Amino acid sequence: MRLPRFDFIARLSWTGKWLFIASLVAVLAGTASAFFLFALDAATGWRVGHPAIIWLLPVAGFGVGWVYHRWGRPVDAGNNLLIDQIHDPTKVVPLRMAPLVLGGTLISHLFGASVGREGTAVQMGGALADQLTRVLRLTPEDRRILLMAGMSAGFASVFGTPLAGAIFGLEVLAIGHVRHRALFPCLVAAIVADRVGMAWGVHHTHYAVGAIAPLGLWSVFAVAVAGVAFGLVGRVFSTATHALGRLVRRLVAYPPLRPVLGGVVIAGAVWALGAAQFDAHKYLGLGIPTIVQAFEAPMAPWDFLGKLLFTVASLGTGFKGGEVTPLFYIGATLGNALAPLLHLPFSMLAGIGLVAVFAGAANTPLATIVMAMELFGPGIGPLAAVACTVSYLCSGHTGIYHAQRLGRSKYAGRWPADLRLGDLGRYRKESAEASRHPDGKGDKDGSS
Repeated sequence: MRLPRFDFIARLSWTGKWLFIASLVAVLAGTASAFFLFALDAATGWRVGHPAIIWLLPVAGFGVGWVYHRWGRPVDAGNNLLIDQIHDPTKVVPLRMAPLVLGGTLISHLFGASVGREGTAVQMGGALADQLTRVLRLTPEDRRILLMAGMSAGFASVFGTPLAGAIFGLEVLAIGHVRHRALFPCLVAAIVADRVGMAWGVHHTHYAVGAIAPLGLWSVFAVAVAGVAFGLVGRVFSTATHALGRLVRRLVAYPPLRPVLGGVVIAGAVWALGAAQFDAHKYLGLGIPTIVQAFEAPMAPWDFLGKLLFTVASLGTGFKGGEVTPLFYIGATLGNALAPLLHLPFSMLAGIGLVAVFAGAANTPLATIVMAMELFGPGIGPLAAVACTVSYLCSGHTGIYHAQRLGRSKYAGRWPADLRLGDLGRYRKESAEASRHPDGKGDKDGSS
């Protein structure tokens, strides 16, 4: 059936509008990410060349904490603020989010905190994109799409995975629900932002996967078993990070002192392990060399746990950065350790673990399946899909982003509309109380 002329023109106009807006967002996000990556390389190089700088981590933590306490409280929620604004648009994200998270992340890396980089790129992309809301006089619905495009652009430009970046911006908002209306803007923003970063001279790390096991009953079963481990580790990571954050907030009333505590613990752990003839510096920063090594040779089976503990201590006490690259490290080293037990090529399972732990911790199985194929080639796709899906299911209703919504349960049961992941514990408690007191209010249909 032929569309009316005016309907076709309206759709063409909408497509042209978002092609322009998404490209503009991509230029801003891609440029910001390029600057960030160059600065991050410099900070990492300085730290590696001066390992004793770890002793100043508590001082650096106080500096970052004080700046955020003084000027950054409106944007301290980071990625969760962006997710909340997409679901419930209220006011434009302050532009200060971009320089604050940029400076905070660089200082965290310079002095040795174990944090990532995706959070910084996504926050910069979202904050810069949102400044166009007033300039272009966008509606609340258009602003949602704008923020999603900014997140996609930031993610794609920092990892060099445009398709995964586009899907991440759509999938991370709610479990079991994707806003397909924003697919075109997110795709344009992600692809263009990746190209902009490359035009600035950004080079992404190459992970070489050698042999890939043939697709068969054993390989699928073995990868599914590994997926269970990946999902449980992702769940432990997110749960421990949030639990430590709550504990530290309860014990330390003055926010700038919280990363001081974390800095003392991390520096002390590095010293103690060093005294035991164990180099813990590989657990600091991004850990890219160790991730690359996981694809090349067998690793110590405890490396994933070391990175997990150092990252939980860093993020849980308030250091700025992201979770994804540490999750890559945890997944790659865990996959490397599991490979001989499951009779799989260690480089293949390291690659699958890299994306699958992230899939479980962030509840983004589609983005991570696509990321596996972008990073390692299409041949790994079917087995990566099995592991990412199983990891996603086994991580339960937990996640690194507490503002993520429970659009639909992973299993059976129903949830109230727009329930935040961070409010799930309170909801379960209220539902249990309502079950014990039938005359009270509450929904008894929740599930775990």
